[in-house]
Amino acid sequence: MNDPRRMTGAPRLATPGWSGLFRVAIVGAASLKGKELKDTLEERNFPSSDILLLDDDESLGLLDQVGDEATFVQAVTSHSFDNVDVAFFAGDADFTRRTWRTAAKSGAVILDLSYALDGEPGMAVRSPWIEQELEPEGGRKVDLGTTAALVAHPAATMLGMLLLRARAAGGARCIAVTLFEPVSERGRPGMDELHQQTMNLLSFQPMPKAVFGAQLAFNLISRFGDDVKESMQRSEEFILAHLSALVRGKVESPALQLVQAPIFHGHAAAIYVELERKVTAGEFALALQGDHLKVVASGDEQPTNVNVAGQHEIQVAVREDASRPNGLWLWAAADNLKLQTLTAHECALELVATRPSGKIQ
Repeated sequence: MNDPRRMTGAPRLATPGWSGLFRVAIVGAASLKGKELKDTLEERNFPSSDILLLDDDESLGLLDQVGDEATFVQAVTSHSFDNVDVAFFAGDADFTRRTWRTAAKSGAVILDLSYALDGEPGMAVRSPWIEQELEPEGGRKVDLGTTAALVAHPAATMLGMLLLRARAAGGARCIAVTLFEPVSERGRPGMDELHQQTMNLLSFQPMPKAVFGAQLAFNLISRFGDDVKESMQRSEEFILAHLSALVRGKVESPALQLVQAPIFHGHAAAIYVELERKVTAGEFALALQGDHLKVVASGDEQPTNVNVAGQHEIQVAVREDASRPNGLWLWAAADNLKLQTLTAHECALELVATRPSGKIQ
């Protein structure tokens, strides 16, 4: 059976007069990830000639802006991906499953931010930040023949960066993570439900619970209600699977407790690390500092989901445990939407680099 990720049609040979730009499609353009992705591609000057906005029927005709030009969200048809070089899937997982093969058969590079293609043959979890971190150890093993990637869960990228950097300070005997997840990981329905729960609670009205199955407003929950199909335990397993795929056995998987927090954007994590020897918080902070990771001094404003909004880095503060001499606490935060779209942007740059020309002449 042919793999549609490798059905690239006619060879892409360098063409005289080619502009060096690629034609991009964002499928799920009206979603939270889709909107953030469009902004990230523009901020980072992705080499695109134009960006096509596609989504399901509910979002058709929505007005948006790409660069200085107004454009509309369009439906996905059998010809939507003609002349498209890069297709990002950032919307609903079911919508991705229905439409991605059309893009793959057209020869487009596939970047999946919806997690719909997790488990598809040959679909590797990618996070270039982690791969660059492992490069000196031979950890950067990218199949140059592939034309698709599953963009890593942002929490897996955040934890992977922190744990790989932490190795430099000494071997860890114990790592435990409490991860506070924002409702934007559940898309716009999650955002809307938290907003409506808050409004209804303050006005003594019944609260909607279709997404979380429980009161989340002014609350923390470690599991969803029984009537909700999604499971927080499955989310924990999913994050750990992505983390394991990224770090390639260089660090042990941590114990993980996922907590659904009543916040709109940004992951935050309390991470306990117990080392084999005594290391001061200052020494540990030096080991963490580097590209994509900002260590915040104890006297400065501490990382929060609010002050990392829109930031292109992971922020972390370090302190020593009060009772265990070899124990350290990390408090970290990152913008989940920005982190994943930055990952998608870098994955796309690497994949299109193997293509000698785009379809745009």
